[in-house]
Amino acid sequence: MAIILNGKEISKERKAQMKIQVEQLRQKYGRPPHLAVVLVGDDPASLSYVRGKEKACLEVGIFNTTIRLSEQTSEKELLECIAELNENPLIDGILVQLPLPEQIREFVIINAISLEKDVDGFHPRNVAGLYLKQPCLYPCTPKGILTLLKSIPDFSLDGKKAVVIGRSNIVGLPTFKMLLDQNVTVSVAHSKTENLQELTQSADILVVAVGKPKFLKAEMVRPGVVVIDVGINRDPQTNKLCGDVDFEQVEPLASYITKVPGGVGPMTICSLMENTIEVFEKRVAKK
Repeated sequence: MAIILNGKEISKERKAQMKIQVEQLRQKYGRPPHLAVVLVGDDPASLSYVRGKEKACLEVGIFNTTIRLSEQTSEKELLECIAELNENPLIDGILVQLPLPEQIREFVIINAISLEKDVDGFHPRNVAGLYLKQPCLYPCTPKGILTLLKSIPDFSLDGKKAVVIGRSNIVGLPTFKMLLDQNVTVSVAHSKTENLQELTQSADILVVAVGKPKFLKAEMVRPGVVVIDVGINRDPQTNKLCGDVDFEQVEPLASYITKVPGGVGPMTICSLMENTIEVFEKRVAKK
């Protein structure tokens, strides 16, 4: 049986350390870091994510402002909101919750957020920094995945083989590059990959972010593999939350595995808190 990589517990420990750090920053600079979250519409999943971020800010001591806009908000109105946040000297980090309504282009909004306040790590210059090995802010989910992998006792990433299933700009591609920078040999698979099972069976590490419930089955893994499940889906049979990994099938074969919920999700929010502290420190250092 696999050992569970418990994102809740790991994030709890890291947030306790951050709480001490934030209090020290508050005493030094007269205020804590300030994160602004913009939520457009009332998508249930987005509402849940935003509540999780609000709770984490409270736990760590980061000041949080959540701006809720209607589903009918225009791109121009959202850009005006972001411009105000960019100009506000007391706002350190800006996060616009994705996905956005269809009338708003995500890339336009991402580009509009000030580089120095981009806590998501999605700004083109942060993306370029990742690929050029220049100073940048890492996107939250890949950063959380790396933290989980580094939490495994006596487990070195050097020389390991990994397969990332999924090629999104938010998870798949940055995870590929961040693992590559840790001396992992990485393959990226997707919906058009031929002989996927042959590829996944060769992996020491599997990161599954394909967006399909229970996609990864027992026959696709080899014994001893480390499995990171990024998916958040509804099981079509039970309507319960499940990941992209068929946990009941894969868990007996893996050495370490994450669960859904309680694995990658808490680490993503934890990484957001870390990024908010980082941008705050960079901003106050310039003054």
